[in-house]
Amino acid sequence: MEWKLYFALSFAMFMEFAIWGAWAPVLAARLLGPLKMSGKQTGWIYATLPLACIISPLVAGQLADKYVNTESILAVAHLIGAVLLFLAARQTKFKNLLGLMLLFSLCYAATLPLVNAMMFSQLARNNLDASAYSPKIFLWAPVAWALVGYFLTGWRWKFKTGEEGRDCLYLAAILAVIMGIGCFFMPNTPPAKTGVAPIADAMSMLGEPNFLIFIVISMVVAGLMQFYFLGTAQFMQNMGIASKNVPASMAIAQAVQAIATFFALAYLTTQIGYKWTLIVGAACWLLMYIIYVKGKPLWLIVVSQSLHGLAYVLFIIAGQMLANELASEATVSSMQALIMAAQTGLGMFLGTQFAGIVMDKFRKEEQFQWNKIFMVPGAVALVCILVFIIFFKG
Repeated sequence: MEWKLYFALSFAMFMEFAIWGAWAPVLAARLLGPLKMSGKQTGWIYATLPLACIISPLVAGQLADKYVNTESILAVAHLIGAVLLFLAARQTKFKNLLGLMLLFSLCYAATLPLVNAMMFSQLARNNLDASAYSPKIFLWAPVAWALVGYFLTGWRWKFKTGEEGRDCLYLAAILAVIMGIGCFFMPNTPPAKTGVAPIADAMSMLGEPNFLIFIVISMVVAGLMQFYFLGTAQFMQNMGIASKNVPASMAIAQAVQAIATFFALAYLTTQIGYKWTLIVGAACWLLMYIIYVKGKPLWLIVVSQSLHGLAYVLFIIAGQMLANELASEATVSSMQALIMAAQTGLGMFLGTQFAGIVMDKFRKEEQFQWNKIFMVPGAVALVCILVFIIFFKG
């Protein structure tokens, strides 16, 4: 692969997830802490991105496959998103923040499948094996998430902004501006402009029972991540980890994710197949929630962040690679949009609502009963693993 192409695709992957990683792990602590929002309200704020992912990826995928260059959609969506993030950082009322985060999420959700689709399309145009080269680009996603977490921790140490927590949204906005400008210099990725309706072609795959099982289990397991995102930051602080150290502690997940993406992803998908790679990924989340239920020692809670990183690689990214294997040249963007709508969209939206309800149910006298809360996603993950082992044919 030419270094210019590798740099461009890696930059896009890096910035895409740096934006998400700047706010997603730690915004819940601001909502539950300084802003005194309930678990249900926090769930709705976090539900804006999954809700947007049900709609925006499908629309963006259709546009990119038939009408508009991918890099143009990316640039416009990120620049609009940056403005919305700046405004959201200044909000303290639930309804105002909810509205702005929903508008931002509609823009950002459109870009998530397109970064993948641009990568897969460029690899195909240059006659490069996606299964061999895509992990080398995917690895920049967790690297970005980890580095932005450490940067935010360092910023909070220096400027004491951790208690208010709005700094995460300002950082995400700045990164979105950089990404938006950078997209104007991305490789030319025009639409295939075939006569078919790409999204209809991609969705026809749901008529195949094996693919349907894959999509449904992906949706449910991905939804369980919302217990991680909504609960981990506050859980760590309640267990005795200082708020200024939480971003760096959670960024361990992305450090491990980067290593696993580079060294393990391609090997496992080729040696044990997608079925068992996905099962191992889901099992990592199960083990993490078991550790959360135990709730001690602190070092084990911190170390368990690595399990989230492994799970994300071996379940979410491996699932996106499987979707690309099943896509035709004309439906690359639409197939990525479909798996994104299932995982990050409907799955995480329902997961957010479920997590918010569970957190409120096990909250007494303003204290969360974390062991009871994390038993729930652990039990659901176990059921999903068993269903996948029995019914998915690989």
